[in-house]
Amino acid sequence: MTVLGFLARTLGKTGMTKPSSLLKPVALTRIPGRYLAHQESLPKLPVPPLKQTCDRYLAALEPIVDSEMLKNSQELVKEFQAQGGVGERLQKGLEHRARKTDNWLSDWWLQTAYLDYRLPVVVHSSPGVVLPRLEFSDRQGQIRYAAKLIAGVLDFKGMIDNETLPMEYLGGKMLCMNQYYQVLCSCRIPGIKSDSVVNYALNKRPPTHITVVHNYQFFVLDVYNSDGTPLTVDQLYIQLEKIWNSSLQTNKEPIGILTSNHRNSWGKAYANLIKDKTNKESVRAIQKSIFTVCLDAPMPRVSDEMYRTRAAVQMLHGGGSRWNSGNRWFDKTLQFIIGEDGTCGVIYEHAPAEGPPIVALIDHVVEYTKKSEMVRTPMVPLPMPKKLRFIITPEIKRDIEEAKQNMNIMVHDLDMKVIVFPHFGKNVPKSYKMSPDAFIQVALQLAYYRTYKRCCATYESASLRMFKLGRTDTIRSATSDSANFVKTMDDPIKQNTEKVALLEKAVKAHRAYTDVAIRGQAIDRHLLGLKLQAIEDLSALPDIFMDTSYAVANHYNLSTSQVPAKTDCVMCFGPVVPDGYGVCYNPMEEHINFAVSAFNSCADTNAARMVQALEDALVDMKTLLDQTPKAKL
Repeated sequence: MTVLGFLARTLGKTGMTKPSSLLKPVALTRIPGRYLAHQESLPKLPVPPLKQTCDRYLAALEPIVDSEMLKNSQELVKEFQAQGGVGERLQKGLEHRARKTDNWLSDWWLQTAYLDYRLPVVVHSSPGVVLPRLEFSDRQGQIRYAAKLIAGVLDFKGMIDNETLPMEYLGGKMLCMNQYYQVLCSCRIPGIKSDSVVNYALNKRPPTHITVVHNYQFFVLDVYNSDGTPLTVDQLYIQLEKIWNSSLQTNKEPIGILTSNHRNSWGKAYANLIKDKTNKESVRAIQKSIFTVCLDAPMPRVSDEMYRTRAAVQMLHGGGSRWNSGNRWFDKTLQFIIGEDGTCGVIYEHAPAEGPPIVALIDHVVEYTKKSEMVRTPMVPLPMPKKLRFIITPEIKRDIEEAKQNMNIMVHDLDMKVIVFPHFGKNVPKSYKMSPDAFIQVALQLAYYRTYKRCCATYESASLRMFKLGRTDTIRSATSDSANFVKTMDDPIKQNTEKVALLEKAVKAHRAYTDVAIRGQAIDRHLLGLKLQAIEDLSALPDIFMDTSYAVANHYNLSTSQVPAKTDCVMCFGPVVPDGYGVCYNPMEEHINFAVSAFNSCADTNAARMVQALEDALVDMKTLLDQTPKAKL
């Protein structure tokens, strides 16, 4: 199954506060039980009607498979949903599962989309976030910013711990807040066939330390005083300076690079690594930490035009074994990266959460770092942060060398392009009463069609957070309506009024599918559930899932996500198929931040060419609308 949990998108107002203000807690004191009461009031994820999903599945196949394949699929679907047939039996099984669990999908999804997935988390699963560029004139600047950032995360953590985080809403409906409780104090643990995730936040004694890594050396930094108050920015600065000064050697083994390897290889190396008591204790300290801060060495300088692209690859993989790829623990849920040269961002392990909760945290932290500090620092001497020791045997040394080689192959294979589309942002589609997200998705369809003369299976993540423990479903952006538009757009015989009508229809179809998806009525998780139900029943896999069309429908040449933020940042991730693209975007009012990825090993894909096609498509669609004033928009 194609791994994708990519980045639940938030639609419009997600209950985040207005720009330029820090996210404020709803109360100054703790509200015990508020979170639980909120969660209990949320509806359960529905199991859509079987016939509805079957009909919508065939409609989704229309633009992406040929007529012969479609005909065959129609026969198989008819047989699958026949009265008293296999589809009905599996549907009943799913409905039973839905009655007895909080969410029939969430455990299955975590397992199949993430924990059973064996490719490296680097590039293939973990998204990166590039923050606006900072200018540090010296290392003091880097350490000062790191101290402020840590204080900002602890401020946000205070709201989570006190259950005073503002609730989020979508279309007037409350959203599930569970993911906020999964991102701190958690870590992925490698296994030989499947991984697991641990979360220490609910322990009797929750963690009070973070991990800091500098020159490949890991440190435990306690971030709370003995009275339970967080360290001030000044105290954090003093502690970070101690860490910096005791990790100046640059010849250390990059133990963290092991976490970037293929999951089975890392699973074996991990079992071997933690046989040693010292290593086991060091690894456990990283896993238990609230989050990780990576103090990166400067990367090679590039032109201003290339800067964001270079920053994106630094967030995604660190630049290779010669640079910062060993300055990470990629299994850690949340890692903040602060480069000596002012390049800052985040990488997060995707299993526990989607993009929006991460972005809400980032927005808060970025806003917090802009505040001037008012707190007087108590002049108590603080203990030296503890350096984590690792015993490197010849076998572990070999594992590190293998991980380095594999990392460098990934680095060379990733083709990345980050751009700021300067011509317009959300303002233009909104002026034509069109959904900005739908407008961008139709432009992506046009860009792909112009490049490849065909439509492809396209994934856009939709948030299921209206439901208890909801994660994501798929908005299928390639529709019959979008296909009609992209095939007509460049036809010189067709009138502009007809093109505008088709564009409007395509945008409306996307908006309608989005609404269907966020209400739990899309097809992809339902089909996956039916398939997994068949596997659980130990019955033969129904023919509908063995059909070539099903494979085509799940081979996402375009894997996309809108991740809106108040901060002028952009999220980025790798493609999910060898011949595909990863496309992430943050639409601001008057510009759009895009990150497009592909693999160099595929001769047919090229990130820069796709970016150009996307820019052209957006401009051409705006021009078409501007030149056709008569259309009743």
